[in-house]
Amino acid sequence: MGKKVTEVVEELVVPILDDMDLELVDIEYVKEGKNWFLRVFIDSEEGIDIEQCGVVSEKLSEKLDAVDPIPYNYFLEVSSPGAERPLKKAKDFERAVGKNVYIKTYEPIEGEKEFEGELTNFDGQTVTVTVKQKTRRKSIDIPFEKIASARLAVIFF
Repeated sequence: MGKKVTEVVEELVVPILDDMDLELVDIEYVKEGKNWFLRVFIDSEEGIDIEQCGVVSEKLSEKLDAVDPIPYNYFLEVSSPGAERPLKKAKDFERAVGKNVYIKTYEPIEGEKEFEGELTNFDGQTVTVTVKQKTRRKSIDIPFEKIASARLAVIFF
């Protein structure tokens, strides 16, 4: 079968992003209804504007047309992950300290598999999330390798 579409796209887009001092956050290749979407999420320390998304989209389109890794018609969307950005790499967690997060784990920790609260610490091995339980706050340590998915969260109190 060869490489997955997302792997091919990653190889094509990373050099473009490196040139522009941007970083790759995530790539999704999904079918919604009858249509396929290739979504590339990019970011930088300063954030991303619509012009940067346009430039990356144009350059990536040219490379995709040359390599043609996707057998179907699809829509290419290049955007910033916005308020609910996924956290994947250690660097993402380091940057999210002090922010609200939503984390799902592979197995229960203290009886729970979903946590929403403030990411208060990350030491490279363990993520500490302070959650609100009724009127008190409680810190929960989650081993990094037990995290199935995580994202920044917009929490309304």
